[in-house]
Amino acid sequence: MRIVGLTGGIASGKSTVSNLFKANGIPVVDADVIARNVLKKGSGGWKRVVAAFGEDILLPSREVDRPKLGQMVFSSDSKRQLLNKLMAPYISSGIFWEILKEWAKGAKVIVVDIPLLFEAKMDKWTKPIVVVWVSQDTQLNRLMERDGLSEEDARNRVMAQMSLDLKRGKADIVIDNNGGLDELHQQFDKVLSEIRRPLTWIEFWRSRQGAFSILGLVTSGLFVCKQLN
Repeated sequence: MRIVGLTGGIASGKSTVSNLFKANGIPVVDADVIARNVLKKGSGGWKRVVAAFGEDILLPSREVDRPKLGQMVFSSDSKRQLLNKLMAPYISSGIFWEILKEWAKGAKVIVVDIPLLFEAKMDKWTKPIVVVWVSQDTQLNRLMERDGLSEEDARNRVMAQMSLDLKRGKADIVIDNNGGLDELHQQFDKVLSEIRRPLTWIEFWRSRQGAFSILGLVTSGLFVCKQLN
């Protein structure tokens, strides 16, 4: 099984690329979706985050006010690091179980969409790594336009993440998303061909088909040994 790591930065267009993978029949494990589930009212993650940040971050429904929490952590390195530390175990286990579900379905290629792929040290489990890159000016302009933020707020959010230039240097495949949708689609088609290439032997043995092949070989070997004895 091939586990592809997909990452980028805020307003880089990573979600658009993630949706393109889904549209082309590639299963995607989305860390943001898992993170939202981790913060659902009454969950273990919800309890830890509320205990750490107080009930001021809650809506009247007792659900987490995500924009308020986001504004709080993006303006403070220590609070952001605390939130990541509290949520990391729940998100990691959630990603593991989602990958396992896709493995059980027989998926040969899975894309894991993780904004903090490098920061969480999860890049060692994914190959190849795809980074959606834009210049910082493009990132800021798109973020201000998308979320209606001031330049200062947008810059705080961008600077709170690992720089896209640094992520690009760690990537196996880079998608330059400074242009329009047509350019993005052209680049994506090449990426899709790359990740759909035949599995290596190691990747095959990690797939469900490979696991069953090993089981079949072992069973056959034991049967032959029993007949010889």
